[in-house]
Amino acid sequence: MRIPNIPVRAPRTAVAALASVAALASLTACGTSAADSSSGADGKQVTVRIPDPGNAGVLAVGKKDGSLDKALGKVNAKVAWTGSAGPFEPAAQAMNADQLDIATGSITSGITSLVQTPGFKFFTATAPDGAGEGILARKGSGIDSVKDLVGRKVAVNKGGTGEYLLLKALAEEGIPAGKVERVYLRPDQTASVFNTGKVDAWAVWAAYSVAELGTGKAHFVTDGKSVGSDNYSLTAVRTEFAKQHPEVVKALYRYLHAASIKQKKDPAAYLNVNTDAGPQALTGKAKSVQIDFTRRGGTVEPITGKDIARFEEAAEFYAEQKVTRTEVAVADHVLDIGKL
Repeated sequence: MRIPNIPVRAPRTAVAALASVAALASLTACGTSAADSSSGADGKQVTVRIPDPGNAGVLAVGKKDGSLDKALGKVNAKVAWTGSAGPFEPAAQAMNADQLDIATGSITSGITSLVQTPGFKFFTATAPDGAGEGILARKGSGIDSVKDLVGRKVAVNKGGTGEYLLLKALAEEGIPAGKVERVYLRPDQTASVFNTGKVDAWAVWAAYSVAELGTGKAHFVTDGKSVGSDNYSLTAVRTEFAKQHPEVVKALYRYLHAASIKQKKDPAAYLNVNTDAGPQALTGKAKSVQIDFTRRGGTVEPITGKDIARFEEAAEFYAEQKVTRTEVAVADHVLDIGKL
């Protein structure tokens, strides 16, 4: 379903998402060429192209205090911040086009991106965010359970976390997917649609749920833990980059792992990194909600066999639900960081 003439307001979350085409254009315009990302074999410094992290998270801190470049400098590498962080699909396209080397995203978005011929592999995993992702409804809407979604309109991002969470929630309750109308929208354009009642609910993750929960006007009908979500957060690397610069990939993993442990212990230190005001900042209750979610969340880890089994379950579920035409063999697109 398409909703015409929807006003778009600036996103209030820590990381603003971009439309696939716009994001890819931004990444392409700002990216360095393959020649700029030298192999390092001749002693030249390697450039790692990573989307700008915005105002929150371990990469935002690493950019501001220089700790990431310091860590990568040990393997003769540095970061080129390229474009803006957002949905995984445009980032995957940018990696495929050799305009980006590293990106993060959910396994659900990863699965749909792997349907094409991928030029990237996953090398880290963070456990599903059982507390921060779920299906939002406005207070007073009369939607207090998954069963109340029957006959309603639910906003989702196509093929990504939102569509996955909605389908999982319906499957858990034995409700046919066709009983609920999926409204496909970009995440960064959904808040105004949700708050003006043009959709009845919104299946979403923490980057967007935090702001809504912070207003006190919305609540989770169900969350990722309740629906048995296998929606891991992953870090992907361009395949050729990993082949040419395995030591750089390992150094990046070590940095992300250590920083994620620090973030979990002290979440507030990783919020409002560059500014504590404006649309990118989290304040008041929203800030408290994000701190709670981070403390309850996972850390960046190597991908294990158990993780891959859960990735495959998500891929099987997507195929069963006709989100993908065939079941994607996710295991074929995973790097063992210990073997690089």
